[in-house]
Amino acid sequence: MLRQLPPTGNNGSVPDPTLPSEEYLQRQRARELRVAHFEAIHIRLGNLRLLLVLLEVAAIFFYLRTPSFSGRWLLVPLVLFIAVAVFHSKTLQRQSLAKRAVDFYRHGLARIEDRWQGMGQLGDRFDISTHLYAADLDLFGHGSLYQLLSVARTRMGEDTLASWLLQPSPLPAILERHTSLADLRSRIDYREDMAILSDNLQTGVHPAELTQWAQSPRQLKSRFVRWLALLLTILMLVAAAFWIDSGVKAPFFTVVFFEGILVLLHRSRVESILHQTEHALDDLQLLSSLLARMEQEPFAAPALLALKERLSTSSSTASQAIARLDTICQHIQSLENPLMRLLDIPFLYSVQLAFVADAWRHRYGSAVIAWLATLGEMEALLSLATYSYEHPAYPFPDFLSGEPAFHAVSLGHPLIPDSRCVRNDIALGDQQRVVLISGSNMSGKSTLMRAVGINTVLAMAGAPVHAGSLQLTPLRVGASILVNDSLQKGSSRFYAEITRLRHIHDLADQDPPLLFLLDELLQGTNSRDRLIGAEGIVNALLSTNAIGIISTHDLALTALKGDSIHNMHFQDEIEDGKMKFDFKLRNGPVTRSNGVELMRLIGLDV
Repeated sequence: MLRQLPPTGNNGSVPDPTLPSEEYLQRQRARELRVAHFEAIHIRLGNLRLLLVLLEVAAIFFYLRTPSFSGRWLLVPLVLFIAVAVFHSKTLQRQSLAKRAVDFYRHGLARIEDRWQGMGQLGDRFDISTHLYAADLDLFGHGSLYQLLSVARTRMGEDTLASWLLQPSPLPAILERHTSLADLRSRIDYREDMAILSDNLQTGVHPAELTQWAQSPRQLKSRFVRWLALLLTILMLVAAAFWIDSGVKAPFFTVVFFEGILVLLHRSRVESILHQTEHALDDLQLLSSLLARMEQEPFAAPALLALKERLSTSSSTASQAIARLDTICQHIQSLENPLMRLLDIPFLYSVQLAFVADAWRHRYGSAVIAWLATLGEMEALLSLATYSYEHPAYPFPDFLSGEPAFHAVSLGHPLIPDSRCVRNDIALGDQQRVVLISGSNMSGKSTLMRAVGINTVLAMAGAPVHAGSLQLTPLRVGASILVNDSLQKGSSRFYAEITRLRHIHDLADQDPPLLFLLDELLQGTNSRDRLIGAEGIVNALLSTNAIGIISTHDLALTALKGDSIHNMHFQDEIEDGKMKFDFKLRNGPVTRSNGVELMRLIGLDV
């Protein structure tokens, strides 16, 4: 008995009546005007800087040639040049942000207009070699679901989105995401800011390294040494002033001598802290900017407010703490400057920095992992919210309770352009637990199974689906669609397939229930063994709580018996010597195959 769970209060439609493409195009043109505006300012400021250089040269000339010409006039062009240079730098930064905003909307339009292939992140750093559906459903790589979805700029966001696609989420988390996406998708300014802030498009921060550094034990605990370092620095400055004033240099070199001893005594720990900090904390500016923007946004969804709450501590916000850490790292990197190395011992610069970095780690280290996870979750939500906004016709699925079920009306494949996408209705569950799809080569069997699988993945990640409507119970996908032999492992395609089937069967008793997708079942063996094996596999799966789809072009398999097995098919026609497909799913088994016709059409004499 199936029962629909309470609705989330939103069906995927966008509240703003303006079409996403119109909104994006309008904003893109506005940002292009800003780019042109800043370009004009950039040119004028460049000319002004050149003029100030010429004025400075003229002032120097008059100063050298005219005794009565005051040297103070030399400062006027110099001061003006510095002021103009600072303003010029800020103008270029604003222009850079405007250019990135143009790219943000240009990429959004490309996704809306199905021109997105080749843009965005591939996600090919994720290891899916043994995953039971990622490769089969084109989740990662060129033209993949991940490339379509991801707008993440940090590894945390990339990892979180990938994990949502690779594992089904709990139902409460899915319903919570529906509410969050409904809040986020209309916040276009916020989504734009999160896509363009800071100087770097992507952050180099590695969450594992940052977390490991933040949670490492404190190495410089002595308050006495810290205060002694500060006292010696002050004494050095006083002794230096005394040397300049009186010419007596002994006090200065005495203080420096004791500073050198302090550095030698703590050299190993100081260098260890500085090395760990510089290596683990590369490129924190973007991290700080994204956290700060997230802290400023007045969300409405309870889950988003809870996310923002995680970024606050008793003394400061996450963005403030990360910004301070970024400043510490910049100072550490400045030690590579030869001048700073020369001044290191007199000012005890490295020792002071090591104490500051270690103190930061002691104060905020335990919160870092939560901050990174929070930002990662926000970026994953932004990716799904962007997808939802750009596809306003895609609804959120309705979840059912009870026995496993999948009921789709007008189901399409999100990676196929709408202009070429043929939609179908399909139902699994109740008395129809297995749909056996037969049909000729290239008729659409594999594409339909991929559409079922990829929309289930979207549904279980909390995203909208490419369908008129979709009702399903929580499901876990197991697919055998893209299975190949391996020379390195010495396994045939048939052995690789039955190994995959074994792993899929092992999922059948897990929660949530299994949705299996088996394409061209056991095609690597003879017809007799295929029929016996297919019957055994189907019975084994039906003995569990699983539902699924099996495709074949072997007409013998359509004779598989069982009250829960329902035959459907795709058909083809030959017109004017060409094979025609309408890719529409029909009831019953297919009555003929097209293999011989295809061979004849390409010129084989059969």
